[in-house]
Amino acid sequence: MTEVDLELDLKGMSCPLPLLKAKQAMSKMQSGQVIRVVATDPGSVRDFASFAKISGHQLLASEEDSGVFIHTLKLK
Repeated sequence: MTEVDLELDLKGMSCPLPLLKAKQAMSKMQSGQVIRVVATDPGSVRDFASFAKISGHQLLASEEDSGVFIHTLKLK
């Protein structure tokens, strides 16, 4: 189990807000730290996968549980 440094509950927000809020929080974090984002927007799956590829951050997990999407990223 990965230790999470910050968890954001962004349920109820629509695209692109979950990713934007996560990026704002990540700008205050340090390399190697882990952020977990909890969202209900199905588009967040695509958004976080694309963001990880473009930014170089590591997408550790992207899971779905009863309509809730949980994305865990490790900052580069």
